[in-house]
Amino acid sequence: MKLPAEGPWATVRDHLVERIPRLPPGRLDEMLAEGRIVGLDGPVTRETPFKAGAYIWFHRDLPEETPVPFRIDVVHADEHLVVVDKPHFLATIPRGQHVLETALVRLRRDLELPELSPAHRLDRVTAGLLMFVRRREHRGAYQTLFRDRRVRKEYEAIAPHDPALELPRTVVSRIVKERGTITAEEVPGPPNAETRVELLEHSGGLGRYRLVPATGRTHQLRVHMNSLGVPILGDRFYPVVRETPLHDFRRPLQLLAKTLEFRDPLTGEERRFESRRALQAWSSYADWESA
Repeated sequence: MKLPAEGPWATVRDHLVERIPRLPPGRLDEMLAEGRIVGLDGPVTRETPFKAGAYIWFHRDLPEETPVPFRIDVVHADEHLVVVDKPHFLATIPRGQHVLETALVRLRRDLELPELSPAHRLDRVTAGLLMFVRRREHRGAYQTLFRDRRVRKEYEAIAPHDPALELPRTVVSRIVKERGTITAEEVPGPPNAETRVELLEHSGGLGRYRLVPATGRTHQLRVHMNSLGVPILGDRFYPVVRETPLHDFRRPLQLLAKTLEFRDPLTGEERRFESRRALQAWSSYADWESA
């Protein structure tokens, strides 16, 4: 929920009492006490000041979210950063039907770091490296790295192998995702998306690919691989949308955020982090296919 751009409320609680009249104030206070309403700076309390335009998330009194049965592994932690290996099917931040079962909420709880915030995001269905900032005063410095494309990211993907496809190559196109639609598409016009695609190895009709994006459009890697005629295994959006229940954790998208490299804006240190995960379909395609 995004808070209004202006209003007379002194606290977030005051706004919610007016915004959600069907929720009794007593029940709202219980939710605040239980930490079930959160913002980017941590749990919202009865005293949290109203901040115009801020985002908050809360777990409504609905059936419990289906637990994502995979752990988050911490790759690196220091006084500024926490870098984790996110599993498939876990959203980065609360959104829609995913609130408690998100990387942000899990890590704030498990690591007891209420100010923890993401420096960037990964799609729910993509696994791999995800970087969080420990303190709010450092958040802007690290988020700016990603905004200004000063982080080199490499992904790994498993997809069909086409011997006729000439690789490596750089795919450049214009990708647009309209509000209200779940898929993106390539359209005519000035390019806004660029991906380097390399074939690392192939076996049994499958290829293991390195994908290096120079831009960060929504679903960019998935769209570009599909446009080459080798859609990523497990992609439930491209080339055809397939409806799948949220609790179906079989055959995850075979896309992994493999590495992050950048110069640390606070220390000047050159940083490189690498995922310890491996994509299941490459090591055991039969097990992945039969899941």
